[in-house]
Amino acid sequence: MNVIIIEDEKPAARRLSRLLSDLDVGVSTLLHSVEESISWFQSNPHPDLIFLDIQLSDGLSFEIFDIVEVKSAIIFTTAYDEYALQAFKLNSIDYLLKPIDDEDLEKAVKKYRDFKPENQKISVDFDDIKKLLVNPLEREYKKRFTVKVGQHLKIINAEEVECFYSENKGTYAATVEGRSYLLDTTLEHLEDELSPKKFFRVSRKFYVNINHINDIISYTNSRLQIKLNRFNEQEIIVSRERVKDFKLWLE
Repeated sequence: MNVIIIEDEKPAARRLSRLLSDLDVGVSTLLHSVEESISWFQSNPHPDLIFLDIQLSDGLSFEIFDIVEVKSAIIFTTAYDEYALQAFKLNSIDYLLKPIDDEDLEKAVKKYRDFKPENQKISVDFDDIKKLLVNPLEREYKKRFTVKVGQHLKIINAEEVECFYSENKGTYAATVEGRSYLLDTTLEHLEDELSPKKFFRVSRKFYVNINHINDIISYTNSRLQIKLNRFNEQEIIVSRERVKDFKLWLE
């Protein structure tokens, strides 16, 4: 079985490759962008199976199939809402909702093996799928959060949040007023709720709001340090593997 992974976050791609190795599925190639994938498909035999992320650093992965006719089986790996994902199942082998669960991955691989694609024609209509998918830069994102302050409920507008961060197993919103509020959520859950135009996850601990970045400073080991307008309780460091995507996000 010839398998490739198309995923812009390299740590996530390597983790998926390790999980597949545990299932005796060898991954031959890791691709990380639309441009890189198009070039690879144009000069290599197409694989039996693709694990495909939807939003890559330079665009939606569907753009690959506007240029290259790919007839490989597809297993989507995505963080999009369940309704779009259910629709994907009509034209693909399966989808995996991030963060990828070991059991879900095993079931998806089994589904592919049971499908016996060598004896059946695979037809994936990417135009239909694109119609079902809301562009992540155009969809509606969470605009406000409700937090409990003593016996009161306080509404915090997303625009007023300088950053979201995790500390001692809690998730906090640091606001322009210089206060931090405990939220009933996780950074992983926020990943699908925050606008990618305004918020970027610079590390495992921090999401920052582009509108409240005061300064960006070179840091050790090719990393970057971010200074926000009010938040100064902790150093905010862009992890080395996210620096490239962070710079692209700033453009």
